[in-house]
Amino acid sequence: MLTQWHISAFLVSAEDDADPALVNDVRELRARVLFDHGRRPAFRAADGSHVDDQELDFFAWHFIARREPGGTPLGYVRLSTPRAGHLYQSRAFLGAEHYEETLRNAGVTAEETFEHSRLVVEHRARKLGLGIHLNAVAIGAAHALGAKAMIGTSGTKDGQDAFHERFGFTALTGTRRYVEQYTEDVVVMLHRVADGAGEHHALVEQARAEFPSYASAAPAWAGAGGHRRPDGLTARADQDSWRPVLFTPTVPADREALTDLLASGVVREVHDTLDDQLEELVRSREPWDRPDAEALRRKKDEQLGGVDAWEYGTWAWYPWSARLVHVLPREEFRLVRTDRNRGKVERPQQRELFGKRVGIVGLSVGNSAAVTFALEGIGGAYKLADFDAFGLSNLNRLRAGVHHLGVNKAVISARQMFEIDPYLDIEIFTDGLTEHNLDAFVDGLDLLVEECDTPYAKIAARERARDLGVPVVMDCNDRGMLDVERFDLEPDRPLLHGLIGDISSADLKTLSHQEKVDIMLAMVDAEKISPELRASFDELGKTLSSWPQLASGVALGGALTAEVARRILLGAQCMSGRFYVDFAELITPATNTVSIGSLV
Repeated sequence: MLTQWHISAFLVSAEDDADPALVNDVRELRARVLFDHGRRPAFRAADGSHVDDQELDFFAWHFIARREPGGTPLGYVRLSTPRAGHLYQSRAFLGAEHYEETLRNAGVTAEETFEHSRLVVEHRARKLGLGIHLNAVAIGAAHALGAKAMIGTSGTKDGQDAFHERFGFTALTGTRRYVEQYTEDVVVMLHRVADGAGEHHALVEQARAEFPSYASAAPAWAGAGGHRRPDGLTARADQDSWRPVLFTPTVPADREALTDLLASGVVREVHDTLDDQLEELVRSREPWDRPDAEALRRKKDEQLGGVDAWEYGTWAWYPWSARLVHVLPREEFRLVRTDRNRGKVERPQQRELFGKRVGIVGLSVGNSAAVTFALEGIGGAYKLADFDAFGLSNLNRLRAGVHHLGVNKAVISARQMFEIDPYLDIEIFTDGLTEHNLDAFVDGLDLLVEECDTPYAKIAARERARDLGVPVVMDCNDRGMLDVERFDLEPDRPLLHGLIGDISSADLKTLSHQEKVDIMLAMVDAEKISPELRASFDELGKTLSSWPQLASGVALGGALTAEVARRILLGAQCMSGRFYVDFAELITPATNTVSIGSLV
């Protein structure tokens, strides 16, 4: 643990709910250090105050370092999240087009890229290595929050660019130029998480594990009244966190980080049922053997192999709920978790499914598919896309709670899936599916589940999927309508079975609202939708705010897409087409299989 420094962190999620005094104190600290006794005059106003007002302070994490709790702030660094991506300094420096090209060349998307900036350290703390520690903290936090890349501008006069290179950052060729505000040459630098953090990789990994403890520290400011965020830090972090942190206690760094986390006071609940899980593991491997208690204990001890029970397997830290959960190692965890699938999906098939990557677009109706897939073990890697935040009116059909209101739907789904299996590989796209991230989303998929409401996204996703030979599945949430498009087997198959003609996604950008409605009706085949849905279209914007959807239909959609996905991914028979599982037709007197006489 970085015990020589006390580091606290807080998230400012929006300008209208920030603590102005706290933000102003942060800005004053930065500006005073950046002013550097007159070296950078732009950071002092005419009245003598130090000024560094930036919109990037919103939707950003702020890290403050002290020698001891409540002590004088000696250093600071900011980590901007993708919600503020349009304001990134590196984006403004490069220009939007060059910036987006840079990310594409790096194999990442804007939704996966964080920007760290404003690393400032008081002169008296520089020789103590505070800059190294703060930089590691910002990079580790980005990793913990799900970043795939980090970007930022770096000065060159004092070797700041060389400093960042030691953390695995690379200067972008041709970006160096003089910036008057900083009175020096500045260069843009990029860091890919997958490439590691250079010579400070171990320190960054340690900081990543300790991020929850920083986030739990009170953000009181030494001086100026000791301001605190009135609603608590954990509520802020809960809006964005979605990836668990995994600790393997047999790894020394993980063991130390886990111990520190437990001592930090941030853990609300420790859930350890490893002994029960070991018993289930033994019985899964020997289902017909019913050993006595002593024999069962002996088999569990053999499984532990001399390791203390608390050190065995993995501890999963879920920052959004402050729970720390002990689980079996990945392969054993999945063997037990999917044991009841056997007889329908055997273990070789289970392993094959866990090797597949599934994309799900639209996490309202698609949430049912995502959770069902995770439960059943259909896919070990996922890409989830939705731009929308969970609202009160979504509670009639999306399996979530009132504490999720305001949280992005892709974030909610990722959390739910990770709580089922902490070993999943999940990427989220909180801007939804756009022309800028379409390629990054669809590339590498084995299956695409499309459940979005936007005509452009529906068509563009299929165009790209057809180009790459990726099969597409869609549930319509009306009459149990299920669409299957096997572009992997039929590369020339018309989109949506030809129901929309030759219209392309590019055409949809110029259509009127009514034309888009007509396209949507053609997609679902207006003659075959339910009478209730057909009648609702005339009431939209009058007596209805949107088309009707029920939880039962959404749940059915999750089951239907899971059944088809499993068949496709395992190579079982599954043709292209449109199919209906209509309860109105299936549950009728004519379909009743029990005669009245047999009940008498």
